[in-house]
Amino acid sequence: MAGFSWYLSEGFQVIIEKSKEAKCSLKDVQLRFLCPDDLEEVRCLCRDWFPIEYPQSWYEDITSSERFFALAAVYKTQIIGLIVAEIKPYLKLNAEDRGILSRWFASKDTLVAYILSLGVVRAYRRSGVATMLLDVLINHLSGPIPQPPHEHRVKAIFLHVLTTNNEAILFYEKRRFKLHSFLPYYYSIKGRCKDGFTYVYYVNGGHAPWGLYDYVKYVARTAWRGGGLYPWLWGKLTALTIAWHR
Repeated sequence: MAGFSWYLSEGFQVIIEKSKEAKCSLKDVQLRFLCPDDLEEVRCLCRDWFPIEYPQSWYEDITSSERFFALAAVYKTQIIGLIVAEIKPYLKLNAEDRGILSRWFASKDTLVAYILSLGVVRAYRRSGVATMLLDVLINHLSGPIPQPPHEHRVKAIFLHVLTTNNEAILFYEKRRFKLHSFLPYYYSIKGRCKDGFTYVYYVNGGHAPWGLYDYVKYVARTAWRGGGLYPWLWGKLTALTIAWHR
């Protein structure tokens, strides 16, 4: 990832970078977390970027609550990009989102990250700002060094996106997010119902519910690593025989 400065201060989806000219270099972009003083600036940006009208309480939460990962990209003191994700327990997800992880992860310790918004000011799109913000979120949750209070307990990063937002879909698919489900009439925009998709990026060993093919592949891979299918089956049968006689 390109170099950048980092400093700290006391869902709709990504606005894809359409402009053909980069207006800034990533090395001149600084990253910082949002603070209460950013509320009005962030509200103006979101009103310009997204068709959904967020309540005042939402802006207060993302600029002050620790449960949100709310990161701003700043260029010459101006916020030019923003990513907001909520870290939440998997067991508290809505019914339509419960299937993003295998039931093996149905534990009170399992966390997921939900991307509420990701956007970039029009004049600075196509500069890699959106990618940089997304990379920082992913590295924070799954990097080699555990980051309290999440400590690699986050098993999936997911989002919802309009089915008609082809540029956002392409953006996420290029970054290895996988289509998980279709959500009919998920959005209500200006009184009209719109369909949505759920996209998921798995981290820290998390994975979707397995089908028969996944189990067969797992057994075959495990057997191959063990020296072949026959030795693997023989080992399993021997262990079962010993357990039976005991």
